[in-house]
Amino acid sequence: MTEARTVIPPLGGAAFAADSRLLERARAVGERTGVDYTDDAAVSDLLGRHRVAVDRATHGPAGWIGGLALAAGVIWPFVGHTAPATAGRPLLAYAPAAPLLVLAAACLTLVRLRWKRALMHKELAGYREALGLARAYGIEPAHVPPWLEGRREDGGGKGAAPIPRYAPVERADEGTGTPPSATPPPKPAAVSEYERVADQGGWHDEVGWLLVFAGGIGPAVAVSSGEPLGLAALALVPLAVVVWVAGHRQGSRKADLRPDAEAYARAVVAARAAGVETPDLSPQLRALLDD
Repeated sequence: MTEARTVIPPLGGAAFAADSRLLERARAVGERTGVDYTDDAAVSDLLGRHRVAVDRATHGPAGWIGGLALAAGVIWPFVGHTAPATAGRPLLAYAPAAPLLVLAAACLTLVRLRWKRALMHKELAGYREALGLARAYGIEPAHVPPWLEGRREDGGGKGAAPIPRYAPVERADEGTGTPPSATPPPKPAAVSEYERVADQGGWHDEVGWLLVFAGGIGPAVAVSSGEPLGLAALALVPLAVVVWVAGHRQGSRKADLRPDAEAYARAVVAARAAGVETPDLSPQLRALLDD
């Protein structure tokens, strides 16, 4: 069984306590759903459990069967008629695609329903409502994980369950949140370096193999055609090694910087959850948290 993940809440109890009216409304939502959304430990456990449930809903047997049936149903009309047993028999050549596509549609619909049911669980819906109320009071989370709103893994799209929007409310000053002396976590130079290189590379393996392939084709052509110029393609093989070495060094550099970047991103989320004003996370750091 998959264990629940440790998840830092986008907003914590201290942030909700920054305005007594927000705190009261968040607790009212919690009374309705049976969860105290101002209890950081309870919310962390809740998000961890439901993240596992949402992931499990999309990775069960129904998803695998639906995906395989869909692929087979789409491919069958193009390859079915090539088999000797179906020669001259159109019914056998094309008809099996129909039940395969029906099976795929049924399985994928079931997966979608299970995923939506897990996503719309009253505990998650209540927390999204609490986050929406916080935004109405001018308190913006540093990062909302895409899965919580049913968005794509890259964070794009509106999502199947977006955080609700409420009319802005003027904040009051009588809250009991974080004292003014609180400061955001400092940003190490290693984090800035990670943000700079995070999106670089990723092409070295593919280019390396293309160079090796081209380096092997050239001599083969030279031997078959008697044209010695093709042997010059052998120079592409050491070039492929150079590309691979460069890619390995770049990957190692990212791996070295990643722990500092992830620690900083988590510190920013935790600080914002506690009510501290922090800078927004870059797309590279948000991607780390989503992983």
